[in-house]
Amino acid sequence: MNKRTVRDIDVKGKRVLMRVDFNVPINEGRVVDDTRIKAVLPTIQYLLDQGAKVILVSHLGRPKGFDERYRMGPVAESLSRLLAKEVWKVDETVTQKAEKAVNELKEGDVLLLENVRFNPEEKQNDPQFAKKLARLADVYVNDAFGAVHRAHASVVGVPKYLPAVAGFLLEREVNTLSKLLENPEKPFFVLLGGSKVSDKIKVINKFLQIVDGILSGGAMCFTFLKAGGANIGKSLCEDEELDHAQEMLKKAERNGVLFYLPCDVVVADSVAENANYKVVPVEKIPDDWIGVDIGPKTIQIYKDVLKEAKTIFWNGPVGIFEIEAFSSGTRAMAEAIAHANATTIVGGGDSDAALRKYGLEDKVSFVSTGGGASLRLLEGTPLPGIEALMDK
Repeated sequence: MNKRTVRDIDVKGKRVLMRVDFNVPINEGRVVDDTRIKAVLPTIQYLLDQGAKVILVSHLGRPKGFDERYRMGPVAESLSRLLAKEVWKVDETVTQKAEKAVNELKEGDVLLLENVRFNPEEKQNDPQFAKKLARLADVYVNDAFGAVHRAHASVVGVPKYLPAVAGFLLEREVNTLSKLLENPEKPFFVLLGGSKVSDKIKVINKFLQIVDGILSGGAMCFTFLKAGGANIGKSLCEDEELDHAQEMLKKAERNGVLFYLPCDVVVADSVAENANYKVVPVEKIPDDWIGVDIGPKTIQIYKDVLKEAKTIFWNGPVGIFEIEAFSSGTRAMAEAIAHANATTIVGGGDSDAALRKYGLEDKVSFVSTGGGASLRLLEGTPLPGIEALMDK
């Protein structure tokens, strides 16, 4: 990465405003998945060891103004346990109360500000709000990879007013994902699922220049199947993307890239736990049924392909894995990737959740903390939060 990091700046005795991604699931007042919190611990610990006063700022959920459900208290408790030290928490972000809490910090202290999205100025990238945040600190560190594709005040506004560098997680994310584009070991296969082709058009076009094959699943595969002339019943389809899908299939053929579509699928009469479901060949999807998972023949084909891979990138589940009856494909793909003799990189979001559901998160080479950000980086789109940092 061609940006400065925390190693390149003196933080002794300084107030360091660190943007983190603590957008974690909370249930009954407790953090139920602390993966994103653990991911930034090395940067926080480094800053503490260097004698910094650490001020953490994050969003949580998508509140429209103040919302009791999205307070950061449970996150502070979880972080305190993980750091084995008290993390101070202030119930505001840029007020006099927040400034007072910052001014009382000693070297080696950690303070967590309230949910930055309680302030509408955050998403508006309001310059005055960014200035108020910047006044709390002497140095800015971004370690929130999951937010770097957002042009928000705490991501791109604050770096205009403070020396701004990357944390260790952000550095590792960028370097790991960039290697996929620059020098992946071959054969290189990509597994893409999830619901929308529209979210992945640019990254598919990029992959079609460098990969040996793309395996498709999830709801997005039905747009490709329909583009190829198949009847997909009531399966989710982005009709406005059919032309793009046809273009990508033709480009794959021209480039000698194998583009795998399911040969059989699980269909259901509704998306529900108690739905009727069955396996059918893709050419026999009933008119009133919905595709909800890849079928057993497709699973076997995909597993055989992945066995040959030396590099694998996975983004998006291949079925509605939250419902047990529709989870076989995603589970099989997670297991195949976890046990592959390859460099295996998983692109965050629901794929990450699937790995954790099946206890496989430690069996892959790297799990990105940002699904959307990882796709933007791989497609070659500049990420505002990274662009805002100081160059080396």
